[in-house]
Amino acid sequence: MPRDLYEVLGVERDADDAQIKRSFRRLARELHPDVNKDDPNAEERFREAASAYEVLSDPDKRSTYDRFGHDGLRSGGYSPGGATGGFEDILSSLFGQGGGAFGDLFGFGGSRGGPQQGADLAMELEIELADVLTGVEREVSFDAVSTCEHCNGNGAEPGTPIKTCETCEGRGQVRRVMRTAFGQMVQAQACPTCGGEGKIPETPCEVCGGEGRLLRERTWEVEVPTGIESGQRIRIQGAGQAGERGGGSGDLFVLIRVAEDERFERQGSDLISHVEIPATRAMLGGEVTVETLDGEHELSFEAGTQPGERLRIKGAGLPSLRGPRRGDQFVICDVVVPSALDESQREAVSSLDESLTERNLNGSRARGGLRERLRRATRGR
Repeated sequence: MPRDLYEVLGVERDADDAQIKRSFRRLARELHPDVNKDDPNAEERFREAASAYEVLSDPDKRSTYDRFGHDGLRSGGYSPGGATGGFEDILSSLFGQGGGAFGDLFGFGGSRGGPQQGADLAMELEIELADVLTGVEREVSFDAVSTCEHCNGNGAEPGTPIKTCETCEGRGQVRRVMRTAFGQMVQAQACPTCGGEGKIPETPCEVCGGEGRLLRERTWEVEVPTGIESGQRIRIQGAGQAGERGGGSGDLFVLIRVAEDERFERQGSDLISHVEIPATRAMLGGEVTVETLDGEHELSFEAGTQPGERLRIKGAGLPSLRGPRRGDQFVICDVVVPSALDESQREAVSSLDESLTERNLNGSRARGGLRERLRRATRGR
């Protein structure tokens, strides 16, 4: 059964951040393994104190612990005291490489000199709305730190030896003992001669100057799936910056922007478009040609079609990332009232107007009026 974290640090449950920090600094001074080399239990007790400090110095973790105890931390994926390895591994797992917050507290930290993962990269890619329907492959170019192909990343001119660094004797680190107000501390830093590699080339690579990496333009084929939306990202593993000292490459994140298409408005997997119908044809009914992503489509409309009415073309929308089934295209009817009538046209319209009865206007009222039709059209009902 793990000990109570407040008991480990020797503070009350209502202790503030300053009290928790002071208590941990005192314990770290007493339990630091480099200060207690003759105590075989020092590292274990320091690990316990460091785990307690990480939880109680973090407001969210502390709140979880106060409410649910150790079980709450474990359910959140964190297990106090669960770090393994040597003292430096504990610092790395708790506070990040080089000691992180602990290094800031005591001033020792420094680079481990081990493998380092390459940084991630991000870029934008614009595609057309039609590309969302079919999916598309696009070649992108970007600058990235890459492994030198001439020396295969080892920094040495091909055919020349790589020797052990004499400064750090192959450890990749140099250490020095320093006295502080909290006692004797050991500071570990990456070796300045080999940069943490532990080895140095006898003859540096002519292309990269012995660095093993260099900045160059890189091209990559990006597969954009059907149904993707603006703002979604595609992750390409290993396409980012090259790592150091044997570390893996970072990833490339491609942010997709779908260019606007003036013919359509996208609503998820559905498309909204408009078509103009002369008022006379709207009264009589008929067919009209509308544009879809698959080409032109002949669409029938009923006699008495009103402004804002919505017609549906099933399956003419877009697929989604969750499956191949396509949405629909909804066509909003923009009924156009003719203007600039000549005398004969005015007479014909006047005659029609005089002949209209209440029965002719019931169809429009039955549909709920213009405001209701527009509401249904914009809400997809």
